[in-house]
Parts: sequence; structure tokens; C-alpha cells
Amino acid sequence: MRKDSGYWIVEKVVSEEEGDSLSEALSRGLAGRSRAGARHLMADPMVAAVANDLRLLRIARRSLGEAAVPFRATLFEKSGKVNWLVVWHQDTALPLTTLNASQEWGPWSKKAGILYAHAPSWALARILALRVHLDDSTRENGPLRLIPGSHELGVLSDEEVSRIARREEKVECVVPRGGVLAMRPLVIHASSKVQSDAKRRVLHIEYAESLTLGEDIRLAVA
Repeated sequence: MRKDSGYWIVEKVVSEEEGDSLSEALSRGLAGRSRAGARHLMADPMVAAVANDLRLLRIARRSLGEAAVPFRATLFEKSGKVNWLVVWHQDTALPLTTLNASQEWGPWSKKAGILYAHAPSWALARILALRVHLDDSTRENGPLRLIPGSHELGVLSDEEVSRIARREEKVECVVPRGGVLAMRPLVIHASSKVQSDAKRRVLHIEYAESLTLGEDIRLAVA
């Protein structure tokens, strides 16, 4: 793996006992969750505690510095019964506290009452996602696939993403239970459908160098 691949994997971050407790609590305790997971989880004290765990903060600080702070959390739960395909894409939308007039941001939308805008490359370069694996990620249960180094290309159009995905080498991110996949949001990634009955549950937590990205531009905690 090259030095600036835009992702890395850390194994054995969360113990099996911790993973079991978290999985059980997430399965029963989240209001408004669907069979496929739940979004906007930072308001949940249990999720916030995980996001602020020193083990995760240390990983985030490798790229973002000592002030790294979590701001958004999402649960993904894929299985043979709840199955979907994710096409090649980049993660470019960020939750913000207010609208701004900058032409760099947008289009704008609202999700569950939270304001979102597609962000410029310079803002996304200050973000890192940590995917906490609550189950083993295998080749059969729809693991994340990505194109190493593609975050260096900036924000791309759908057509550019598709063209790059056709020609560039891909990596399957098979991560054992309790491991963490760290990735930049602009890394081009996708996932296939589950080919077995095994669940793949991932708590996806995003961190920023600071909640304040610029004048009148502040991330919402979601």
C-alpha cells in the first residue's frame, strides 16, 4: 500500500465483548432506525462515547492532528435479508449549521431536519471517517472496495468517477471484527451485495480537524 493511499486498517481496536455490547444496544436502543441502519447518531450518548473513545481519537489524530473531533455517526447494517449495492462514488456532502453564500458549497439539501451541502475539496481534506466493524468483513458479505490514492484527484463528477473506476486498480477492504478502517471521504469507493447470510454491521464515524471550517462555515454535529 502506498504512503498516501487515503485509507488504512487497524485491527483489534474494539474487543469482542465491547462489540457485542455495542451491537446489542444499537439493535434495540436507537429510535428511528431502519433495518438497514440509522443516521444522525451523535446525539446518542452511547455512540458519542464510542466516537470520543481515546482509541478512536488516536487513529483520527494521525491524519487530523490533536484537535480532531467527531461530528457525524451512521450505522450501516447489511445482510442477506437487507441487501443493497453501492456504486462507485465519493462522499462529498457535509452537515452544516447554517447556509453560506460561497459558490464553492452546494447543492444544498435537508436530511431529517439537518442542513447539508456538497463541500469543496479543501474542506473534505480536513475530514476522516473511521468505520468500526462490529462483524467480520469478508469477501462474501459486501465489503467496502476502494481505489487507493483517488482522494488526491479532488471532487469529481459522476462520469469522471465511473471512468476512473473502470481503469484503476481496486482494493477489497476485508476487516476483522473489532477492526477499524480509516478513510478519506474523497477516496472513490463502492460495495457489492452480500453473498451470504452473515451480517456486516459498521459504525461509520466522521472526524474533522475542527468543527469550524472557515468564516461562517461550521459543521453540525449529527
